[in-house]
Amino acid sequence: MFAWLMKTPVAIKQIEKWSHGYLEMDCAGGKCYGVLAVHRICFALSLFHFILGATLIGVKDTRDKRAAVQNGWWGPKVLLWLVLVGVSFFIPNGFFMFWGNYVALMGATIFILLGLVLLVDFAHSWSETCLENWENSSSNLWQWILIGSTAGMYAGTIALTGILYGFFGNSGCSLNQFFISLNLALCILITVMCVHPTVQEYNPRSGLAQSSMVAVYCTYLIMSAIGNRQHDTCNPLQKYRGTVQGTHTTTVVLGAIFTFLAIAYSTSRAATQSRALVGKKKGTIELPADHGIHGHAELGVVNSQPGRTETPRYQALLAAVEAGAIPASALEEEQDEDEDEGPVGEHRDDERSGTRYNYSWFHIIFAIGAMYVAMLLTDWYVTTSISRLTADLIHFGM
Repeated sequence: MFAWLMKTPVAIKQIEKWSHGYLEMDCAGGKCYGVLAVHRICFALSLFHFILGATLIGVKDTRDKRAAVQNGWWGPKVLLWLVLVGVSFFIPNGFFMFWGNYVALMGATIFILLGLVLLVDFAHSWSETCLENWENSSSNLWQWILIGSTAGMYAGTIALTGILYGFFGNSGCSLNQFFISLNLALCILITVMCVHPTVQEYNPRSGLAQSSMVAVYCTYLIMSAIGNRQHDTCNPLQKYRGTVQGTHTTTVVLGAIFTFLAIAYSTSRAATQSRALVGKKKGTIELPADHGIHGHAELGVVNSQPGRTETPRYQALLAAVEAGAIPASALEEEQDEDEDEGPVGEHRDDERSGTRYNYSWFHIIFAIGAMYVAMLLTDWYVTTSISRLTADLIHFGM
């Protein structure tokens, strides 16, 4: 929201007034009015998360003192972000022309590709959930939910493609026609690949649900790129650009919603893939370092209560897990039960044996997400003098 406000003339004039004319937000010829201000705000946010991500590299549990940076220190973190925002406005414009043209562009591209990976992952999860619920129930409700959602997304893909051809693919708009046709061909290709016998052999759960979700999302991206292309003939929305901001606002809102959903989903998936007591290899158990069973050959006088991992119950569970009789989550459930039996009112640390998600990865996602938001708010604007064809290719490429 703060970055979006920086695009307004009022905000730009106030910044120039407060800096006594030192900060001139306009580019040569006034072609990127407010664009650099957006990049300054998002640059500060990206740098903030990169700093936190680098600080938290290697944090495995909350026994590491650096974990407090992630779970606390809110005052210093807000202050650091405000300082970075302030400093960014004293960096010369040339740096942000380079940042917006190359660094933020590449970061936004990575974020979109990551979004596609997350979308495929979500499609697999959705498909497997529907199939499991259908197999475990006597009703065909989940079967029809899966079929209906898949058919609906394919219908949306076909409808959007028809709209693109009808309104943006007129004669003379060869670039639009090329990318619309390329997207349609790729959608057909991924549909065939998902049901191909070779793919089915390695992944029996692969099917039309995954391809339909990717197809409708890619078609939306093409529609967003074409709708924001600055061309009087091939973009019928261009003539309303100066008076009606509905199309641009819709694009920004949908992009922001997807950004937040992608960030939330990526961190939640990281949490499910890095359970506290599950090691790098599936099915292996990683015990906390300070509660390990190494060194038991040296026996001494017992002068304290046995630790949680030394109790007969825990050892029996550990043996059962190693034998494959019960899942590894049983050890975590045992730990949770022990923590629940602690003193009333005592703070419960559910990440003492291992973090629920990767802290550094969390901040990297936010950093490149800020780059994507910057490019979204600036309409993927390139602040250097380039040809119209190059600018159009950047819109479609993203």
